[in-house]
Amino acid sequence: MSDHPIPPDQDHAAAVQGKKRRLIPRVIYMVLMGLALHLAVTLLFAVALVQLLLSIASDESNERLRRFGRGLGRYLRQIADFLSFAREDVPFPFNEWPDAD
Repeated sequence: MSDHPIPPDQDHAAAVQGKKRRLIPRVIYMVLMGLALHLAVTLLFAVALVQLLLSIASDESNERLRRFGRGLGRYLRQIADFLSFAREDVPFPFNEWPDAD
């Protein structure tokens, strides 16, 4: 232990510097997740369009696309939660794809 205590200004500066270091990777993940969000919304629109066309053609929707759409909706929620700082864990592809059920 040091005989000289750390002045409060230096302690605060060290805490701010540590916080900045932790935020840099998060900023990078946020940019990547923003791009994933844009791609996922486009994909959701395509799934909805295909479901509509299938429903018109056969009077029923596709179960696989329905499950995928539910999973995609949960993925969008995970991204929104991450981007708004409601959660800390980074969504897919850095973690598992969300279950549809």
